[in-house]
Amino acid sequence: MRSPHHITAHPYPNPYDELGRLDPYDELGRLADGPLEEFLHDDPPDVPEGPAAQDEPWAPPNHRRGSRRRRRSRFAGLPLALKAAAGLAALATLLTLADRWALLYAEHRAADALEDKLKLSAAPEVEIGGFPFLTQLADGRLESVKVTVPDVAADRVSLAQVTATAHGVRLETDGPADLRSARIPRLDGEVLLSFDDLNRELGASQVTFTGHGTDRVLARGTLPVAGHDLRLRADARIRRDGDHGISTQIGGMRLDIGDLATYRPGVRASEGLHLTPGSARRLAHETSKAKALLAVPSVVRRLGVSDSLVHEALRSDAALSRLTSTPRFVHQAMRLNLIDLALQHPWLLKRLGLDPTLLNTLPRLTRPVLADELSLAFHLPKPEHGELRLRDVRVEKHGIRVRIEGTGLATGD
Repeated sequence: MRSPHHITAHPYPNPYDELGRLDPYDELGRLADGPLEEFLHDDPPDVPEGPAAQDEPWAPPNHRRGSRRRRRSRFAGLPLALKAAAGLAALATLLTLADRWALLYAEHRAADALEDKLKLSAAPEVEIGGFPFLTQLADGRLESVKVTVPDVAADRVSLAQVTATAHGVRLETDGPADLRSARIPRLDGEVLLSFDDLNRELGASQVTFTGHGTDRVLARGTLPVAGHDLRLRADARIRRDGDHGISTQIGGMRLDIGDLATYRPGVRASEGLHLTPGSARRLAHETSKAKALLAVPSVVRRLGVSDSLVHEALRSDAALSRLTSTPRFVHQAMRLNLIDLALQHPWLLKRLGLDPTLLNTLPRLTRPVLADELSLAFHLPKPEHGELRLRDVRVEKHGIRVRIEGTGLATGD
């Protein structure tokens, strides 16, 4: 009988099977029990010993207690930094709000002071530039101050808008709310003379102004004269009058009495009251008016018509038509100054369809009188300190824009 065979256990199992091949499951098992196993598992929880261990209830082990403790120690200073940053942000916000409030208060006070001093109908807009404002105020120097004033009276018209920006303003104050004086080293701005305002303020004559080019203004409308609405046409050339004003040179003034006659103020041969081309041509078909003209010897001499042709025309309507329809007769008829005829033969102008009252009024509408009615001139006010002057004058679509500049200006004491 065979004695029993004792198998000696090896410290490590054989990873090979009977055929000498490597068992993959056994190899994975060996890797699972390697040195990483200890690192991947938490330390065994401390188990109390003694009688207290029997009384304490069982609880599952907390494997994350150590990691939470490490995170708390790592970010322990974060809430304090956040609080400090939030506090600084709140302080900066309060300082900014205080600075803006002081700025608005100063702009409001300045607007009220300008409204009272200049006797304006509305408070101007004041905009103080630069940031922060309180630092500028403490230093007594403002980076810039922009003032926009609407509707400023200037001679016969109103300036639609005056915009000026003062640079490097020096302040003398007795406190934030007590300004004694201000010195303005440099100022630049613009003045707008609006056509809408001109049409409204000079609208008694129902004349409208429109821009034409960069230096011309066209005046078109009607002018009431002796109960008649005469069509007015005039051109005004805008130019700078020295360094302190603008002037208007009125030209091409003409008053149309319907389609009958045209009045141009002046003493030259082309000026005065004259028949229109259409009215002169209609004489060929208006026998009574043509004969009335030819019946006056002084008119015949001015027309340059021979006596034989006049006698023939007065006896024959066909001869009259041949005479009055010639281009030379039409041209000569247009050269007649009807104002002169009205003084010598008032009945003759009435036969031509002109009101004698109108003829007595027109000579008083001289060129200076009409030019004054259409004048757009104005002058800048003279400041108490420093100098204010014009730099450029330009006609635009909506009005006349004037650029101004000033130096050494001062307000207050």
